[in-house]
Amino acid sequence: QVQPVESGGGSVQAGGSLRLSCTAPGFTANNCGMNWYRQAAGKQREWVSSITTDGDVRYTDSVKGRFTISQDKDKDTVYLQMNSLKPEDTAMYSCQMYRWYGRTCRGGLWGQGTQVTVSS
Repeated sequence: QVQPVESGGGSVQAGGSLRLSCTAPGFTANNCGMNWYRQAAGKQREWVSSITTDGDVRYTDSVKGRFTISQDKDKDTVYLQMNSLKPEDTAMYSCQMYRWYGRTCRGGLWGQGTQVTVSS
């Protein structure tokens, strides 16, 4: 499967918004899902959000109410709308496309990532 490609990162001030995109040909047909992760400098990678092609969405507690994950099945694209950004959201954001391992659908291919920097 083709690896995902992220876009939409940038530098914003605290309270601002960004929309990240993750495009992966075959995502919809794969009938699994996508994760968003982030990794700040000097910190471990953190799971942020996930979505399945059936529409199940989940978020880590620190972004609930601020971030929204969605998908455009026609474009094989997953979005992460990030509002009310905080400096602690500064990180490299990467998407991970699920794949099938037998009857289990879980994380597989990673994108290269897109940098998000939030200044105070």
